[in-house]
Amino acid sequence: MSKIIARAAIRGAHQAVRNAEEMLQRAIAEKGPDYVFEFPDTAFYLPMVHAMTGYEVKTLADMKVALGYAKEMLHPEPEEHVWKPYLGEALDCGMATLFAQEVWLAARYVLGLEPVKDEELGLTYNGFITDTIQRNLGIQLVDGTMPGFAAVIGAAPDEETAVKIIRELQEKNILIFLSGHVNGESVTKQLLRKGVELGWDTRVVPLGPDTEHTLYALDWAMRASLIFGGKKPGDYKEHLKYQKDRVFAFALVLGQLDDMKWATGAGAINMGFPAVCDTDVPVIHPTGVCTYEEVDKEPDHSKIVQKAIEVRGLKIVVEKPPIPVAYGPAFEGERIRKEDMFIEFGGQRTPAFEWVRMKEMDEVEDGKVQVVGKNWRERYEQGGQMPLGIVIDVAGRKMQKDFEPVLERKIHHNINEAQGLWHMGQRDINWIRISKAAKQAGITLEHLGQIQATMMHYRFRAIVDKVQVSIYTDEEDVLRLREEARKAYRERDLRLGALTDESVDTFYSCLLCQSFAPSHVCVITPERLGLCGAYNWLDAKAAYEIAPTGGNQPVPKGELVDARFGRYSGVDEYLKKASGGAVESLNLYTIMENPMTSCGCFECIVAIIPEANGVMIVQRGHQGMTPVGMKFSTLAGSVGGGAQTPGFMGIGRNFIVSKKFLHGDGGIKRIVWMTRNLKESLKEDFQKRAQEEGVPDLLEKIADETVAEDSEKLLEFLQKVGHPALEMEPLI
Repeated sequence: MSKIIARAAIRGAHQAVRNAEEMLQRAIAEKGPDYVFEFPDTAFYLPMVHAMTGYEVKTLADMKVALGYAKEMLHPEPEEHVWKPYLGEALDCGMATLFAQEVWLAARYVLGLEPVKDEELGLTYNGFITDTIQRNLGIQLVDGTMPGFAAVIGAAPDEETAVKIIRELQEKNILIFLSGHVNGESVTKQLLRKGVELGWDTRVVPLGPDTEHTLYALDWAMRASLIFGGKKPGDYKEHLKYQKDRVFAFALVLGQLDDMKWATGAGAINMGFPAVCDTDVPVIHPTGVCTYEEVDKEPDHSKIVQKAIEVRGLKIVVEKPPIPVAYGPAFEGERIRKEDMFIEFGGQRTPAFEWVRMKEMDEVEDGKVQVVGKNWRERYEQGGQMPLGIVIDVAGRKMQKDFEPVLERKIHHNINEAQGLWHMGQRDINWIRISKAAKQAGITLEHLGQIQATMMHYRFRAIVDKVQVSIYTDEEDVLRLREEARKAYRERDLRLGALTDESVDTFYSCLLCQSFAPSHVCVITPERLGLCGAYNWLDAKAAYEIAPTGGNQPVPKGELVDARFGRYSGVDEYLKKASGGAVESLNLYTIMENPMTSCGCFECIVAIIPEANGVMIVQRGHQGMTPVGMKFSTLAGSVGGGAQTPGFMGIGRNFIVSKKFLHGDGGIKRIVWMTRNLKESLKEDFQKRAQEEGVPDLLEKIADETVAEDSEKLLEFLQKVGHPALEMEPLI
């Protein structure tokens, strides 16, 4: 290893420890050594220290112990006249740096200094990345939608270069974390001056102004092995191996490096994350710790992103429609406010709808995009509001009528991934906006059609052979065709509503999350969607047709072994094979015996409350306490990792209103506590299910966080309202 890098990294590590010690002493002087601290919304204490050592940092006094671990890994700075390989010493000091930075940031949180607020910029940096965000993005990380993440540290030579680098990363669907500065200048400031939207919606997240804030991104990466990989705290070898093999991250270091950047980089290299710099730095090309090179350089900013992708070994496939604006999932969260809008369609402002129709092969002219309407160009150029009907005709030898809604739901993503275009809703309640910037770049109504034609072919190439798009702009045409579409929607709903677990002979698996949780197997049935909420039975069926060797595979049901609990011989056989023997049996309709495994991407957690003879349900993002004495983040730490945990189960939220929800345990009558958010969002469907179960007032008898956050108050409430669970057979 370069002696120059080693000396800088070791010096930086010593400085990081000194900084942490000073900040911790300030916090202890103000709050006392027994002050209890936890980062926001996490079950993993100080995640880096917890994962690598197993030590649970709960108080400021515990932080002193954690800082002691960092000191043990420090090495003296290399002497001028001694030359030897310094890789081990530098890597040790790199890990010491990460421990020290974590303590420094935690102490700053205690003192109210994090997340950093920059009044001049009008920006509050993100700060610590929560477990909720980790799980929200989980499905994108495992299905390849988001192939990796980049820590962009420092400042580009100018604002235009900063924007170009960030846009290229966005177009390649890479999540971007910003931190650090060079003499007070930073990529964050450069982007803000150019009006680039920052935040989770656009996947450009400013963590903090200093190099030390990069630790938040490394903490986020380390939690992947705890949450999804099921790696045990303290098993540092397994954690580091998991990071190298399964978490695809790299650093782009822009501008001159200082000791703290080198020390932080040495810590990241421990995790298998390489760094590519735009300055003339010594390179480290031998492999071993990282997959390929550890430190490299690329002074040409038009090539630096591609260089980083090659060094990390990312596999990126991006299909871009022929449109004059940038395209990719990173733009999906972009908002178009009224003052930035050129034109809008639907949203109850004008009549609008979108409809995918299956046609015969000879009825579709592949690639044809037509805009039908009188003087539509003149009306479009005026901006404001217009009616809009989008009709997409598809044909294919493997296309099926049941796949229409699957394709139709992708219209939303297809439009939103174009920079400057915004879409909400579906069917006949859709709403589309085009920004002034997109219009100025040359976006027209034809481009809306070209986006759909290109992306339907790309995303559904195994089942779609031909795509034709017609866009209608005259209100008379839109109203007439909308009525035809509504008839098709109703027929489709009736057909799909008749699908039950008993009416099919094949379920489908989802193995996407095995890239993070190797023993997890999600089994999707017509009446039980995937626990992430992103895949239902039809989605999985279509995905199998599209990619027969992909993450969704058919699961023959086999013989019915237990009708009450939902156990099938074919499912058990499949599970043993797909989980590598880790899971031998599954009961689909109970929480008490061999329930579904969980990877960490679940929307909600169901947990038993023995004293209430029922279960509670809490959704991801709820930060309050629950009657089982744990917050969502703590519960999630116990449920994930691909293990079966009787009494606890991750689910998709819409499974709550399925007839098969806890069918073997008594169904929805077992629900005694549910967050207010869930009660309100599921109200209509839940009341319908409750009526079918003969308990029309059940929702009012279910407690939420406004009634009770502990089991004692919960039981008092249940007895007062006469909840049916109290009279049911014991769960245990």
